[in-house]
Amino acid sequence: MKSDNGEDGHWTNSRTFWVIAAVVIVAVYLFGLTIPLIGPDEPRYAQVAREMFERGDWVTPTLGGYDWFEKPALLYWLQIASYNIFGVSEFAARFGSALFGLGTIASLWVLGRNVAADKIGNSADYFGNLLALISASSIGIIVFSRGASFDIILTFPITASLVSFYLFDRAETRSPGSVDSAHRSPRSFPTGSVALAGFYFFIGIAILAKGLVGIVFPFAIVTFYHLLSWKMPSRMLILSVFWGTLLSVLVASAWYLPMYLTNGWKFVDEFFIQHHFQRYTSNKYFHPQPFYFFLWVLPLMTIPWLPFLFAGLWTSVREVISRKEAKTQSAETEIRSLRLFAFAWLLVPLVFFSFSGSKLPGYILPALPPCLIIITIYVSRFAVRDGKRRSLIVGLSAATFAVIVGLLIFALPKFADDDSVKRLISEADARGFRNAEVLSQHAISHNAEFYAAGRLLRSPDGKQMRLYTPAEILDEIRRRGGETVLVLVPNEWAHQTLESPLLAAEFITKNGEHSIIAASEHQP
Repeated sequence: MKSDNGEDGHWTNSRTFWVIAAVVIVAVYLFGLTIPLIGPDEPRYAQVAREMFERGDWVTPTLGGYDWFEKPALLYWLQIASYNIFGVSEFAARFGSALFGLGTIASLWVLGRNVAADKIGNSADYFGNLLALISASSIGIIVFSRGASFDIILTFPITASLVSFYLFDRAETRSPGSVDSAHRSPRSFPTGSVALAGFYFFIGIAILAKGLVGIVFPFAIVTFYHLLSWKMPSRMLILSVFWGTLLSVLVASAWYLPMYLTNGWKFVDEFFIQHHFQRYTSNKYFHPQPFYFFLWVLPLMTIPWLPFLFAGLWTSVREVISRKEAKTQSAETEIRSLRLFAFAWLLVPLVFFSFSGSKLPGYILPALPPCLIIITIYVSRFAVRDGKRRSLIVGLSAATFAVIVGLLIFALPKFADDDSVKRLISEADARGFRNAEVLSQHAISHNAEFYAAGRLLRSPDGKQMRLYTPAEILDEIRRRGGETVLVLVPNEWAHQTLESPLLAAEFITKNGEHSIIAASEHQP
């Protein structure tokens, strides 16, 4: 028997099911965080946090003892806190990212439970739970929540900020005397002032996460939403810009103020001028991609929900273009408002980063939550009155989690071993070379920043030095008084060191990319 709100007694309406689903999601997001750090960014960020942790310094980021002003401190703070709890490890380096991934999911769950989801064809509980399930099983959220990098660290506070704004906006719409007040959802809304304060508070957190983009995106998205909605911002919202921006600045000043007082103009130049403006306007940091790069990267992040994204986007675009007036039912108002908000949220970062001179896949992650909202609106109607379709949606999520866990157990460890130098350094240390300097030949291993910390050869500006010939290695050995050194070298170049008459070289081990060799001066 079906109830008035479309519920039909299907097992997906069971509170027990959703509690179990939440436990599974948390378990999946915390599983497998112990594999070696991979890529160039994870080990560097983890090492920056370790150096701050070891110095007891929560302000100035350093790498190899040299200033490292590329990013703000929020990720490092999360890692330092985790190091204090769990010790210095891969799990601790990634734990904060996993929490922020779960925080992103939780924020969308709050949004889903507080919109008039009963007007979309489901109970508010079901719509919120469905939005959380789809978000948690999207490949983009899963992948970036497992990395010790800044993308999910920015995405969570951006999401929380915009969810807070939308709850404020709908609370105003549903206030006594408004058009929708007679159709008020039984789900209680946060008071407008509380939600609005949340909007600005999380903007401050977003600035701590990744700089100025943390305030640019929320302000631009809210402005664009009002334009798409053909409405003026309320008096309360306009006045809030003054006290709210101050709140955001106060939150962000927890790091920016002591950082500036400690490091002065050098911080301003490196952080704002070089790593904000020059990174955006040029290819200074060597990440060029075509203009349309994010037009295919972003949809791939929604897998396995990609077909529903295209269907939902088509519906949204038709509605934005048509600009049809909402019907008298509150249902049409709610659907239109939520879609327009998601559409504004999606377009601002997509357009912004498409014009950037530097592009990496993670940049577009803040545009993934609105895609998930659009998907959920479509899926909620697709499956609302069909038990088999509901089971299909849950099964698709479960299959995604199963595949992820399978990859974490059987595939990712092998990939991490090939990409990381952890095992190479460990085996060299076990051979008695624990204190040997580590040289990079022909290629720089950023992964070694974490696993060979304090032992890497650096140039006067703090960057790792790259050597090319056995003669250069010999010079470094002599400079160190004849001590044996370790050489990390791509496998295809290992023979150059092993066969050199200048060196007494001992092959230790290799992985899919690098060999590690112990080298000393050859004695005739």
